[in-house]
This record gives sequence, structure tokens and C-alpha cells, in this order.
Amino acid sequence: MRLLFISDIHGSPESLDKLSSHLEQWRPDQLVILGDVLYHGPRNPLRPDYAPVDVCNWLNRHKKMIVAVRGNCDSEVDQAMLEFPLMADYSTLLVDGYKFFLTHGHHYHPGHFPPMGSGEILSYGHTHIPHLAVVAENLVAFNPGSLSLPKASMPASFGRYEDGTLCVVNLDSGQEMMRLDLELEKSKWV
Repeated sequence: MRLLFISDIHGSPESLDKLSSHLEQWRPDQLVILGDVLYHGPRNPLRPDYAPVDVCNWLNRHKKMIVAVRGNCDSEVDQAMLEFPLMADYSTLLVDGYKFFLTHGHHYHPGHFPPMGSGEILSYGHTHIPHLAVVAENLVAFNPGSLSLPKASMPASFGRYEDGTLCVVNLDSGQEMMRLDLELEKSKWV
């Protein structure tokens, strides 16, 4: 199964338009959204392309493949515009024997893990900074970065999972920025 992870769109249709070519080329089974979909938030700059209705339209066209969780900038009025569930604080996916804990990152993050077992993957956003690492107790921390408002001099990015491998990909260039072979890591945990 192929998963494509995005986070922190913050109302940017231009970012989703750039993502379209990756979707067409890679053809994921599911598009996982880790929150902060429409609103830019009070701490972020307003992007020149800010158009939440256009973002709604783009996402609603892909609703059958979307699994999403709520970010700290998402609200009930956002849910009224979107044709897929958005308001869960967290969710889980079991794919190829790997359990992904999906959350935005403002409650659960590498500094405050939810109850998880060895080898499980905390998938989060919120920081706008990509991160992919094995951390304490054989847990994987995976942040695809921000699609529209990257921070810490990082480029806009998204994440991919396929056949036991996670990676973070530069939105503009399509180049892998980070990669983790979960099968290889799992062999070390035994």
C-alpha cells in the first residue's frame, strides 16, 4: 500500500497544485492529512495565494482517498466545507503490519508520545519542519514538514510510505530529503 502524507496546507492551493503532479506520478492508495488545512493561523504569514475555498475544492475532489486529523488551526466551520472527516484529534492506520498513529502534533509529538508500542510510527505535523528518526523505545517519529509554510530554512515537503520505507520529499524538486527503511530498523529491535 502507498501512503502520501501532507500537513500544514494553511489554505494554499498553489501547494496542492504542485502536489498534483506527485499524486499523478506516484498514485498513492491514501492521502493522509495531518491537520491545519484551511486557516493560516495567527502566527503564520498570509500567503499571497491564500484561497481556502480553492483548497476545499481540490481536497473534495480527492475525498475518497483522504484520511485526516484536526490541527490546531482547524475548526467546525472548516469541517462544514470539507466532504471528508477532519475533526478527530488522532487516528490510527495499520498498513503492511506497521501501526501509524496520526495526529497534528500540538498534543502528541516526540516530546510527548501517546501510548504506543515498539516499532509504531508517530506521524505528526505542526512544527512545519520535516523529521524522520527512530527515537526512544524503538518508536519512529515522522513529520512530513509543511506543504506551504516550511520553517527552519527547509523547503516545502511531503511524506511517502511504501513497502516498509518512509521518506520525506521536497515538493518542488521531487528529491528525497530523508529516508528510513522500517524493515531494516525492525531487525535491530528484536
